[in-house]
Amino acid sequence: MPNSNVLKACEPTEIDLSGAADWVPFDAPALVGDSLRFVSGDSRGDRFRARYYRDADKHLHARFWLGPEAEGPPGHAHGGAVAAIMDEALGLAAWAAGYPIVVGNLNVSFRNMLPLKKVVTVESRVVSVEGRKIMVHGRIFRGDTTFAEAQCLCITIPGNGLPK
Repeated sequence: MPNSNVLKACEPTEIDLSGAADWVPFDAPALVGDSLRFVSGDSRGDRFRARYYRDADKHLHARFWLGPEAEGPPGHAHGGAVAAIMDEALGLAAWAAGYPIVVGNLNVSFRNMLPLKKVVTVESRVVSVEGRKIMVHGRIFRGDTTFAEAQCLCITIPGNGLPK
């Protein structure tokens, strides 16, 4: 008979990624296609789990959970995992605002080590538009603790830029 403790350790666990009461679920993959799968595509994985939302002002928010496969310093997220989340969330904020883009420059400031296996919030918003340049700012936080802040210069894709 198999060891039940081993089975329990391998079974996927449910993570509560529900949003704030005034947030509306946002179907990010429907907007940008399968390219979104790099970070948030595996809803039951042990690296990242994510759910996106929009608020009444149409700003993009997300709930993220980082699992053991995203580990850098013991018990905490790898900086590259944090940067990947910022890349996806800030780029997606531009797409959600109607700007098909690619990321031209991403600057991440790490404020505190992000613990694994905790749900964090990502907020992002377009702060300026100048020709083909779209500037997006965002942060990852939980309660009063900010783990990372980022500024992203996005460049619109010539043509419609939408997935086929």
